[in-house]
Parts: sequence; structure tokens; C-alpha cells
Amino acid sequence: MAIVGVFLGILAYVAVRLGFGFYTVQPNEVAVLTTFGRAERLGGASFGSEDFLRVEGAEGQEEVKYAYPRLVVHTSGLHFKWPWQEVRIVPLAIQTVDIGFDPSANSAFSPVGRRMAPQSDGLGAITKDQLNIKISGQLRYKVSPEHIYAYCFGIKNPIAHVMGFFHSVLREKIANYQAPRRLSGNTEPDNGVGDVSINDLRKNLQDINQHMEEECRESAQRYGISLEAALITNIDPPSEVESALASINTAHNQVSSDLSVAQATADQTLVQSKRAVEIQTLKAQAEVEPLRQLSQRLRELRDGGGLYSYLRNLKLGLLDKAKTIVMEDARR
Repeated sequence: MAIVGVFLGILAYVAVRLGFGFYTVQPNEVAVLTTFGRAERLGGASFGSEDFLRVEGAEGQEEVKYAYPRLVVHTSGLHFKWPWQEVRIVPLAIQTVDIGFDPSANSAFSPVGRRMAPQSDGLGAITKDQLNIKISGQLRYKVSPEHIYAYCFGIKNPIAHVMGFFHSVLREKIANYQAPRRLSGNTEPDNGVGDVSINDLRKNLQDINQHMEEECRESAQRYGISLEAALITNIDPPSEVESALASINTAHNQVSSDLSVAQATADQTLVQSKRAVEIQTLKAQAEVEPLRQLSQRLRELRDGGGLYSYLRNLKLGLLDKAKTIVMEDARR
């Protein structure tokens, strides 16, 4: 009986374990199975050499970095695993976090990103003129389906590494940011406002966002997380210099406004002067045109022989009206 009880107990245990061996994968997730800690490989294949990151070694030889293998993934639906297997669910939906969020300092944040990360008070950085600022915005990311191994097994907390990498690149960009040069035809006066780096940063947020997206394109190969977009929305200086910056910007705006008004007035005066010259030119042409027409008519009469007849008839009419005629002595 004891042997039968042990046998039935083993059967019951196996049945329970097999019953709990079923798991469900949602449409926006994929699953990775591990057998005794080893993930299922896709025929031992790995990424092509064009997907590798190569760095120069100490002896001048190239060393392949982050050459992770491809894994077998299970898509949405009901699946089964053996008791000696473990399943890791990986979300593929786009996640949104605050730019200043630090996952390593918040234990409540799940590394797989099932919950929205709490908002932070911004990311601190230092500008090139030694001004402490706060950067606000959001960062959108998602797990790269082609780099599941890097996300699950490459590092312990991928989002923490990605956020750290992003913060480092962003702080370096802020500390050395140089605004794009103005066009040579720009007549805006150089009043020193352009030397304040925070003004350059605020006016070129789109340029900074594009730079961050380009710099973080390799994050998928490194950490298995692809950055979708960097949305920096605001840059705030310290409260003690906010009023000074506001005064500087107000003065700059006033100068720009006065310059615009003066330029508009000058343009209007120039247009009016050109219009007046055109009007006077048309008036002169209108006065000269009858004389030109008369000259043309007389030239036609002269060429046709009618001018002499016209002069003779005109002379006869004048002689008929004259009371005294003084003639030149032909003998002289």
C-alpha cells in the first residue's frame, strides 16, 4: 500500500505540474522559453556581421561586440511548457517614461515595463556657461523583436542601462551645444543674447531631439530596446536666474521689434519712392507722346511731298490776312 501511495502521489504531483504548465501570451507580447536556464536558439543562428558593433581592440584588431544569437519566440495564444522549463514574457508595446526617470532608483518599476513609470521632476544638466538647468519631456521606447536575447539575457535591467546611456548622451550634448550658424543674409543685431546657451537650447529643441534619436540608434543592438522618439518639451533655468533671463529676453525682443518696425518703414518708403518715380515717368511719357505723334505725322507728310503743299497753303492764308508785306530785296 505504501508503494501505491507513493506512486499515486508522484502521479498527482506530475499532473499538477503539467496542469500549471500552460501559459498565455497576449497579442502585444512574445514569450521566450528557457530549459535549465538556456533559451531556445533559432538553429544556432546569429545576426549578420552588419548588425554587429565593432570596436578597435588594444592590439589594433577589431573585436565583435554584442553578437547575440537569435531566439525562438512564441507569439500570442495558449502554450505549454514542461516543468523544467521557465517562460519569460516580453512586452512589445511602446512604453513612455519621463526623460528624468531613473529606473535603478525606483524599485517599484518593473524591468519588463508592464506599468507606466512615475513622473520625475526633470533631468538635471549643466550648460556650457555653467548654468544648472532642468530638462523636461518624455522618451518612447519598445523592445526590439530582433534583439530579444540582448533584452532578456544581455543585461540585468535593460531600461536602466538605456536611460543611463540616454542621460549621458543628452548631458554631453547640453554641455557642448552650439546653435546652428545664422544665414549670412540675417540682419538681426548681435546684442550678446546669442551667447546665453539656454536661449540657444530653447530655440533648437527639435535639433536636440533629432540628435538624440541619431545617437541612440544602436541601443537596440546593445540592450535590446529601440528608442522610438525623444520629446524634450521644456528647459528650465534655476529660479534665481529666471528673472534675469526674462529681462534679457524682453530687451532682446524689444530690440528685434524695433528693428522690424524700422525695416518695415524703410521698405514702405522705398516702395512709395519707386511708385512716385513710376508715376512721374508715366506723366512725362504722356506729355511727350503727342509731340512724338506730331513729329511722326510731319515726317510722313514730308516724305510724301504733302508738307510743302501744306506750307504753301498756310503761307497763302497768312498773306491774305496781312495788311503789309515786307519782302527781301532780291537784288541784294
